[in-house]
Amino acid sequence: MCVGLSAKVVSVKDGTAVIDASGAKREVSAQLLDELEPGDYVMVHAGVAIAKITQSEDDEAENVMENII
Repeated sequence: MCVGLSAKVVSVKDGTAVIDASGAKREVSAQLLDELEPGDYVMVHAGVAIAKITQSEDDEAENVMENII
């Protein structure tokens, strides 16, 4: 099973984004997404931002993960 992680973009520089996923900050590759900016929300898999999502989609993903654990 593959699980994506939703997160908010904190900063972007040279194809790398710093994300905040429920308070945990980490660097991920942002090379697959055009025009990624701080404040955007992304789905991350295996250290790569794979899709832009909305804030409501981020909220929904966090709720699902909280209910699983």
